[in-house]
Amino acid sequence: QVQFVESGGGLVQPGGSLKLSCAASQSIVSMNTMGWYRQAPGKQRICVARITSGGFIYYIDSVKGRFTISRDNAKNTVYLQMNSLKPEDTAVYYCNIWPRAEEYWGQGTQVTVSS
Repeated sequence: QVQFVESGGGLVQPGGSLKLSCAASQSIVSMNTMGWYRQAPGKQRICVARITSGGFIYYIDSVKGRFTISRDNAKNTVYLQMNSLKPEDTAVYYCNIWPRAEEYWGQGTQVTVSS
């Protein structure tokens, strides 16, 4: 089964930027919709952005205008560019297909926004 490896997280000050990458162990061409999810301490894991193979994109309201999701099928990679980061964006970020498949969760990458 496919494995996703997330990277690019770190500690950043409010207003800063990070670009997350999600590398898949196999082709993502057949995966119609890919999503970025996040889980903050004590909260449920939610999908913050998703992108279809046809380029349709959806964001939750709290990240609209700040986050950009993209995919490179040739590299089997999905990206999340995060700008104007806020403390409330602090979470572990994961990628997965959408709707989520529980067996595909990776280790995630920690994003901490703090001064």
